[in-house]
Amino acid sequence: MKRLLFATFLLFYSLVGLAQPNVEKAMIKQGLVDIQKVDPTILVELKYSTTDNFVGKDVYDDLTRAYMQPMAAEKLAKASKYLQTHHPDLRLLVYDAARPRSAQWKLWNALPDLPENERQKYVADPRKGSIHNYGCAVDLTVATKDGKPLDMGTKYDFFGELAYPSREKELLEAGKLTQKQLDNRLILRTAMREGGFSPIEFEWWHFNALSREKAKMVFRIVD
Repeated sequence: MKRLLFATFLLFYSLVGLAQPNVEKAMIKQGLVDIQKVDPTILVELKYSTTDNFVGKDVYDDLTRAYMQPMAAEKLAKASKYLQTHHPDLRLLVYDAARPRSAQWKLWNALPDLPENERQKYVADPRKGSIHNYGCAVDLTVATKDGKPLDMGTKYDFFGELAYPSREKELLEAGKLTQKQLDNRLILRTAMREGGFSPIEFEWWHFNALSREKAKMVFRIVD
């Protein structure tokens, strides 16, 4: 009986391993962690695992979980805790986290008409690697408990000045952003800064746990 139970146990875990996507296995092997195992209250909807993205197609195939380096996942959990302490009815909703370089090429090649310097505002050159490729960046928003995103003035992956944090004051004065939309962005930005993340100039949804230079010194790119 004990042998039968042990054999069943081994079979179950071997099947679990087979069911796990290869890209997830690679991320786990490199030490990345599933952010929902660090903080189960964080919501995840990987946009590049759907067709609801600027490419219009599923870029990630069977990758549906959000992975990050442990230090970055801990920072995200800290941001989540801060958000829920100050806004109990709100949650972080992750749109993208660690990204394989193979997917980075797909995103890069989806913008062939943009000049290279303009393209790099939105998609890092795969030859250099994005901070996403190191598992140290996250794209996200703030949502209600049931997953309804707050109005941030643009959708995720909007390419244009309306998404620029650096232009928000002008956009508000010009009536292109509302005060409520700006307040919602500030809720997100404040929580992420409290967690130890840094925002960037061109995308309200993107935050870095550390610089690309430091990431390259410590971690390997996920291929």
